[in-house]
Amino acid sequence: MQHIHDLIGVGFGPSNIALAIALEEKRHGGRPADALFIERQPSFAWHPHMLLEQAHMQISFLKDLATLRNPTSRFTFINYLHESGRLPDFINLKSFFPSRHEFNDYLGWAARQFDDACAYGEEVFEVLPEKQGAEVPLLRVRSRREGGGVQERLARNLVVSIGGTPRIPECFRPLRGDGRVLHSSGYLRDIAKVLDGGAGRRIAIVGAGQSAAEIFMDLQGRPGAPQVDFVMRARSIRPSDDSPFVNEVFNVDFTDYVYSRPSEERAALLEEVAQTNYAVADLDLIQQIYKVFYDQKVARGERLRMLRQHEVRAVRASADGIHLQLRDQDAGVESTVRYDAVVLATGYEREQHKGLLQPLAPYLGDFSVDRHYRLEATPDFQPGIFLQGACEDSHGISDTLLSVTSVRTGEIGNALLAALPRMRSAAREDVRVAQL
Repeated sequence: MQHIHDLIGVGFGPSNIALAIALEEKRHGGRPADALFIERQPSFAWHPHMLLEQAHMQISFLKDLATLRNPTSRFTFINYLHESGRLPDFINLKSFFPSRHEFNDYLGWAARQFDDACAYGEEVFEVLPEKQGAEVPLLRVRSRREGGGVQERLARNLVVSIGGTPRIPECFRPLRGDGRVLHSSGYLRDIAKVLDGGAGRRIAIVGAGQSAAEIFMDLQGRPGAPQVDFVMRARSIRPSDDSPFVNEVFNVDFTDYVYSRPSEERAALLEEVAQTNYAVADLDLIQQIYKVFYDQKVARGERLRMLRQHEVRAVRASADGIHLQLRDQDAGVESTVRYDAVVLATGYEREQHKGLLQPLAPYLGDFSVDRHYRLEATPDFQPGIFLQGACEDSHGISDTLLSVTSVRTGEIGNALLAALPRMRSAAREDVRVAQL
């Protein structure tokens, strides 16, 4: 008889690492959940191609994998610092915001403690209903190894935590696969190939948020002095609003508030608080960029340009580069500019889970979730399928961020553990009946 996992988690980034921690800490001496996580990367990595020098976190280190759920957890960022021998030194920094490199190291430290619960180097490509008569008690999860071999596993529950996929503007989609059109998600890996082409490269950055600003600061200081155009539809880079009262939208109790509102009110709330996270940048970073442009004025240079209120109307690729047709919305004129490469800092889509779960669509309706992030399903469908990072519309703007991760995974863990005795009992009954 094939082994049945209580839970399979798709992806092993911060959200599912936090879930592994929550399940570990909820054992209470009873039978632990049989949880397996499947990660397509060969080892743990968190946005590895945006680990830029000098980049730091935009949220407090206290919003780590465990603290808001369980401040006494051994998986807190504070304990990581203690075990690494850096706690007094970190205190002396007098900062709530560690570097992105250090937070990535913290996440890797936590992930390594669950190496035996994660299958790395496998990509889940299909989830099928495992039927018994008219009922669906189990899921068949199919994954593909790097060499092409397919692995199949059975699970009572599934947690999908696969992050976002790059958002590519419509006019750039025909150029997918062209190495001269980069997305911020692969920036460090891909920009090296572009800059290897020689000095004096001309590069455009499209976007006006945190990633675009960080990439601009990285590019403008690169050896070889590339020419950089910062292209944005906005009039200026706007600072993120991280004032205390506004920041309450990232509190855990705000999730309850958002979920309790009618859908039209939720949409209005999301629009109202968008300036806390989308198309905005850290104020200190904005000031650094302003100084770079000021210093260029002093030196009477022209290497760097900020093209405000410019919209990309069309894109053409040729042997000599990528040609952008730009419309200056302020002046009402259009021009075509050739670039050696274009970096798209245009964010992410959060719809990939629907494609992965398409074979289950007859049971899942419109992919709505309950308060505990479980997809609502038909009565004949028993497995629990939980989503992490794909519920912003129903649970609020913090859903795609680290802010509520530790508490969210505690809620999912509670829901899973509450259902397991019933699901295991039903499975034993099915086996008993089959043997009669």
